[in-house]
Amino acid sequence: MTPVRVGPIARPGARVALALVATTALLMSLHIQAQTPTPSAARVATAADRLPVRRVVLYKSGVGYFEHLGRVRGNQAVTIDFTSGQLDDVLKSLTTLDLDGGRVSGVSYNSQASLDRRLGALQLPVGAETTRARFLSALRGAKVEVRAASGQIVGRLLSVEPLDRRAADGTTTHVDAISVVSDAGDIRTIPLDSGVTVHIVEADLNQEVGRYLSLIASVRDQDVRRLTIATTGSGDRDLFVSYVSEVPVWKATYRLVIPPAGEARSPILQGWAIVDNTVGEDWENVDLSLVAGAPQSFIQRVSQPYYVQRPIVPLPERALLSPQTHQGAIATAGSGALGGTVTDAGGGLMPGVTVQLLRDGAIVTQAVTNASGRYQVSNLQPGQYQISFTLQGFRTASRPGVVVSGGMETVVNMTMDVGTTNEVLAVGAENAKMADSVSLRVSGGGGGGRGGGFGSGAGVGGAIGGGAYTPSAAPMAPPRLDFMQAAQQSQADAAQLGDLFEYKLKERVTIRKNQSALVPIMSADVQLDKVSLWNASMPAGRPLRAVWITNSTGLTLDGGSFTVVEGQAFAGEGLLEPLKAGEKRLLSYAMDLGVQVDAKADPTPTRVTRVQILRGALIQQTEDRQRRTYTVRNDDTEPRVLVIEHPVRPGWVLAPGLTPAETTAAAYRFRVPVAPKTTATFPIEEVRAGQRQFALTSVTDDQVALFVRERSISPEIEAALRRVLAQKAEVARLAGEMSVRQNEMTQIGSDQERLRENMRSLKGSAEEKQLLQRYVKQLDDQENRMAALRQEIQTLTGQQKQAQDELNRMIEGMGVGD
Repeated sequence: MTPVRVGPIARPGARVALALVATTALLMSLHIQAQTPTPSAARVATAADRLPVRRVVLYKSGVGYFEHLGRVRGNQAVTIDFTSGQLDDVLKSLTTLDLDGGRVSGVSYNSQASLDRRLGALQLPVGAETTRARFLSALRGAKVEVRAASGQIVGRLLSVEPLDRRAADGTTTHVDAISVVSDAGDIRTIPLDSGVTVHIVEADLNQEVGRYLSLIASVRDQDVRRLTIATTGSGDRDLFVSYVSEVPVWKATYRLVIPPAGEARSPILQGWAIVDNTVGEDWENVDLSLVAGAPQSFIQRVSQPYYVQRPIVPLPERALLSPQTHQGAIATAGSGALGGTVTDAGGGLMPGVTVQLLRDGAIVTQAVTNASGRYQVSNLQPGQYQISFTLQGFRTASRPGVVVSGGMETVVNMTMDVGTTNEVLAVGAENAKMADSVSLRVSGGGGGGRGGGFGSGAGVGGAIGGGAYTPSAAPMAPPRLDFMQAAQQSQADAAQLGDLFEYKLKERVTIRKNQSALVPIMSADVQLDKVSLWNASMPAGRPLRAVWITNSTGLTLDGGSFTVVEGQAFAGEGLLEPLKAGEKRLLSYAMDLGVQVDAKADPTPTRVTRVQILRGALIQQTEDRQRRTYTVRNDDTEPRVLVIEHPVRPGWVLAPGLTPAETTAAAYRFRVPVAPKTTATFPIEEVRAGQRQFALTSVTDDQVALFVRERSISPEIEAALRRVLAQKAEVARLAGEMSVRQNEMTQIGSDQERLRENMRSLKGSAEEKQLLQRYVKQLDDQENRMAALRQEIQTLTGQQKQAQDELNRMIEGMGVGD
């Protein structure tokens, strides 16, 4: 058994360059045609040989994984036809296995250049688009034989020219005419009228024309690329081929069936997948799996012989969707829930099983499974529990370490074995996965067209556009909606594949080529609350009808559209984003015309300020409060539960005492019950806290006056601040006195310098001597004043230090709270 992985193999002598890849996502045509075997082959393969599709796995990333299995004999070569767009994916993913002692000796494919490049290689200068005149002009110089009513002319084609003809009535017509030079040197012009034929005498040129016409004809099937797989061995053997190819993305759709009010039945969620078979052959009895996930995949032109390396940048694809989706919770409040389904070893539903929840060895609560084998326990405190399942004639099953989270339902399913009640089956971590396995109960229904599938039972909905989905078992007659729960059957197995989730149909399916079908993937009871949903983006104050659904199916639900059927009538539709098992989500599907909501907020926040003095700092704490009041009017005759989405604002928190049902990244969600024909109000108050800190030494009279005007400080703090300000004023006064004296000393020093300069300029006359004495007297007086000023400054410095020390002691010892 020799596996072969195929890369870009180029057949020798093949033309290089790849024709333009078609933009449509066509899957490969998988007809296998036998090639002429080598002389040692045991037989000649026939066109009836084919390698059928046996398994198909479709992914959300737009790719599919295909497996083929068929028989080969001797040294046989088989071929698979693809489109040019598929070939790149196939070449980088193809795996072949000769399973019975043979080997795959080689894989090749036809490499083709673009049409313009191939035409350019011909010895005929004609493009892809041509006319009779342009074609004949390309044959100039060729030897031709022209047959016309006037006779036969043999010679070489000189030219093709337009010719005007004037009729007896004066009208002019245009016709092409060819000029031919005969072997005798005569030039003859022959109009190309009807009945005139031009025969190319040169055999090699005829062959070139034939090649040109073949190339033009090949444009119609230029996407066909033939992969040839050569095998070597003896006898009959199985040949396995697998690959990845581009496919249309499969789509998930859901039907949420809500029973009429007053009925005890649980709502049912049906899941269907829309599958498109664009492969060139039927899918007959294939194993089909649908994977909810998008593994990384890309297109690389490995089949194209490159002349120049150029990047391929795809255009972005965008879709604008008008239905809304709603965020999942990131924080929940309140109690949790626990639920699940109990089955026997054969998969049968088990009603009447006693389910006990224990915590620290004590029974907290218990429940009994219903006719569908389902149990549910609500209002559980978050934490770890032990669960036991008891029924006469069966071994008691136990599951420890079950974690229940607030605001979410934990799903625990159990399989019980036949035995006695004193036999206990403990399910630990090593087999918890087996105990948690979920039996999907699928209900199908008749009805053609896309809207089919609302029925129930073992049948399936009609295909889209007439496509046929055919299970191997004969469909049963659809039962009434009243008995849907009893008729649910498991038609798909679900499994977690790392980050992906797989729905694998239990029975093989048949979907004809170029047709589509609805394929059932799940059906199970779900838990939901029917509510109305409002936020500020709702038009005209009208909320949306919605369901607050808990995914108690045990499955990961892929994203898709959903349709709500309530009371056996259409109620609306919407969009579902991927939903993990046990996760809770709001799904809106219609406008609620019976309820109107009005929201009004206070124009400005109310501010509360608290000031305290601590360790030499003045700390101002502010608290802004703002209230938004929601007024809800229920004009309907039925009660409503309104879910208000109040926006989460940065820096603001809910006031104490307000607890939302859950919190998303963008909103708080509050439940508000409203009785029929009444009006209810629901106020929501938010708080924003702030804090500013000042050094007491930097506090000013204006700030204290502002605090007093705002009434944000107590009389005690005001008195303390006044004392600090008074002491600061004393320190500032002493500093001012010192500054005055320093300025005076500076002025005296400047004046003394002037006097000394004047004294140096005196010459000793009597008048000058008298002036000199006066200058000396002034200097002496100034020196005395300078000495007095120094003494005063020294005294003031000491007083200022004492005042500053007193201010520091006052601040350090001050601690006053509001």
